[in-house]
Amino acid sequence: MASLHILIVSQYFWPESFRINDLAVGLKERGHHVSVLTGIPNYPTGHFFPGYHVFSSGEVFEEIPVYRVPMISRGQSRGLRIIANYLSFALSSSLLGPMRVRDKFDLIFVFEPSPITVGLPAVILKKLKKIPIVFWVQDLWPETLVATGAVKSPRILKQVDRLVRFLYRQCDRILVQSRAFVDDIHAKDIPHEQIYYFPNWAESFFRPLEPAECTTEENELPKGFRILFAGNIGVSQSFETILQAAELTQKNRELHWVILGDGRERERVAEEIEARNLAETVHLLGSRPVESMPRYYAAADVLLATLKRDPVFSMTIPSKIQSYLACGKPIRTAIDGEGANIVREAKAGLTAPAEDFKTLAEQALRLFETNKLEREKMGQNGRQYFLREFERELLLDRLETIMQETVFPQAAKQQEEAFQEDALQGEEKPCAA
Repeated sequence: MASLHILIVSQYFWPESFRINDLAVGLKERGHHVSVLTGIPNYPTGHFFPGYHVFSSGEVFEEIPVYRVPMISRGQSRGLRIIANYLSFALSSSLLGPMRVRDKFDLIFVFEPSPITVGLPAVILKKLKKIPIVFWVQDLWPETLVATGAVKSPRILKQVDRLVRFLYRQCDRILVQSRAFVDDIHAKDIPHEQIYYFPNWAESFFRPLEPAECTTEENELPKGFRILFAGNIGVSQSFETILQAAELTQKNRELHWVILGDGRERERVAEEIEARNLAETVHLLGSRPVESMPRYYAAADVLLATLKRDPVFSMTIPSKIQSYLACGKPIRTAIDGEGANIVREAKAGLTAPAEDFKTLAEQALRLFETNKLEREKMGQNGRQYFLREFERELLLDRLETIMQETVFPQAAKQQEEAFQEDALQGEEKPCAA
């Protein structure tokens, strides 16, 4: 394949922990020239990371040039502050991006876990540089705004929908992290042939580990049976479901709910743990470096994923699912739709409907009583499913093909025509005796 010059546009990038970091490195490893236009790292704490300030201009990450633009930090991720965070990056990167990234590029790759406004600077750069856009949708807008309660005004939601439709129409390819997204995007007047299923994967360091490799993490966790949740502590994750389930299992002092992560709901969750007298069985341990997570997973007995009950979340595959599967541990979910279907198809654990805290508690107790060999079999099933469906190199192969076809559409068309002609000639040849 031809080497491409790729510009990644993302509001989030290293040292923030997002899959786009590994995607950039993966493309670089395959011989492509990669640059990144991004903001100042402040997710999920809401404060600029140590060593960064509002006017930090850039650096190099894994031999990849990173161009940063000024922006307003998230703060508590509420109200006008989060709107200012989203719009400041969109405006700043639209105005300063063309001056920061002066090189010639073959393609713009947009990473969109929210907000959709990340597409605005990409469209401007597309017009200036006359190159195509590949847009990777992680969150559906405006549906996500409705589901989280962030926006309730029908007038504002209508304007956001218009913006989404405009941005999608400017894209040459739209990638979706869940197959359930396809119909939603097609309904916004995007042809099916421009929409590609491209799920998340897990970085190569997510793998099964032996207990001897995890002694430090083992000692950090409470003694007993550990159900571990890792990731963002936000509205979407429905921590009320976890706390209600923990109340029902509270009498079993051997069963512990462990939460590793940070986010806008952390303070409220901490207050609820105290108010409900759950401190002995629910443990809010804070965030850890992403590279260390496989060791915590190995030290846990079960890995947990939860989401709110909402149609848009039922279409979403939480990215932690791929990481959990990769590490070969049994999975426990309280989610609807695509994410739950994957766990069931993989035979990797037990699932309950979103927000069903009673079933979550019952199945937690069932897994506690399940034979360890049976739990290990669930983990092995998950690992094998991951290797078939979500393995990193497999998906990077798929992405490279999409990018090449986007940059060189005529060559792709000729290749397809040649393939069809060969197939036709093959059909016309007589069978050998």
